[in-house]
Amino acid sequence: MPAISKKTTFLGYRRENGRVGVRNHVIILPVDDISNAACEAVANNIKGTIALPHPYGRLQFGADLELHFRTLIGTGANPNVAAVVVIGIEEGWTKLVVDGIAKTGKPVQGFSISKNGDHATIMNASKAAREMVQWASEKQREACPISDLWVSTKCGESDTTSGCGANPTVGNAFDKLYGLGTTLVFGETSELTGGEHLVAARCRTPKVREQFMAMFDKYQAMIDRHKTTDLSESQPTKGNIAGGLTTIEEKALGNIQKIGKKCKVDGVLDYAEAPTGPGLWFMQSSSAAAEMVTLCAAAGYVVHFFPTGQGNIVGNPIVPVIKICANPRTVRTMGEHVDVDTSGLLQREINMDGAGDKLLECMLRTANGRLTAAEALGHREFVLTRLYESA
Repeated sequence: MPAISKKTTFLGYRRENGRVGVRNHVIILPVDDISNAACEAVANNIKGTIALPHPYGRLQFGADLELHFRTLIGTGANPNVAAVVVIGIEEGWTKLVVDGIAKTGKPVQGFSISKNGDHATIMNASKAAREMVQWASEKQREACPISDLWVSTKCGESDTTSGCGANPTVGNAFDKLYGLGTTLVFGETSELTGGEHLVAARCRTPKVREQFMAMFDKYQAMIDRHKTTDLSESQPTKGNIAGGLTTIEEKALGNIQKIGKKCKVDGVLDYAEAPTGPGLWFMQSSSAAAEMVTLCAAAGYVVHFFPTGQGNIVGNPIVPVIKICANPRTVRTMGEHVDVDTSGLLQREINMDGAGDKLLECMLRTANGRLTAAEALGHREFVLTRLYESA
């Protein structure tokens, strides 16, 4: 593959607000848990649509409710989505989500079950979804500059090969994308523990550094309030420990490899918050795989880099998740989940530049339409982040 440059293009879908997607989904989005059945019925009726069921949306309040709405609206607004049907039990919250998505200019319609029941709601929503999916099917890809691509990253089921192989591969790719006007993001706040000073040193300005440390300290305070004598085999996980990572600090040093050597941290985002310009952004986020990828999708990112050691199999309903692995055993035993095999790094068959280029080649093929392993295998994990209990 020729070296990636500002002249590099990919074939994407230019949306009404100017953003570019790499997929063309029509989604059926429930506002709340009790609207899941209606959404799944519509998706069953209308082929080519995807329902995104989830267990929340009732009696939430304050910042937790704001995050719920921000995630749903951001998911519908994502440029990988062509059109949206929103279904909720109550008219008010349904309209709030519809109005938020409508700001992008894309087709969106809302339906409330209250005073209508499931039968009428499913029928009316199915009619709208049928029109949307036929309309979306005529959308054509067009050549778009690489600067229009938004790429997120998170790792999972890490082991010693992650910090030595798969994660630095992402870092190498990020270094090459960073100067091309792309928009990048990383997060996993708890998995920076013990290495947060390294990220702070990479912040572009003192203000960004202050914002990053405030986010980090806030997350650490939450963990301190709820933890037992340790993180109870959550950080590091049993899989991490089996893979040779014995402390969260060891895990963090591998995790940080994903932001490369040249990138600066240009800004800080709250959960599911959209960036306001190009560069590398830090997002406050859980380190749980499906939660973090869902937050990245809600923030507007359209391709996700997911390095793994022991073999995390997560996907997402609207964003292609590219799996990178440097562990030869995982590649051998779970190869159907791996998009980019970088095990040659540890066997000295390829160098880091070659591994990064291999990932970028896969990224462009994915952006042009090739399905990732997670997409082909039907992994559509959609998991909302909660801040606290419902009322």
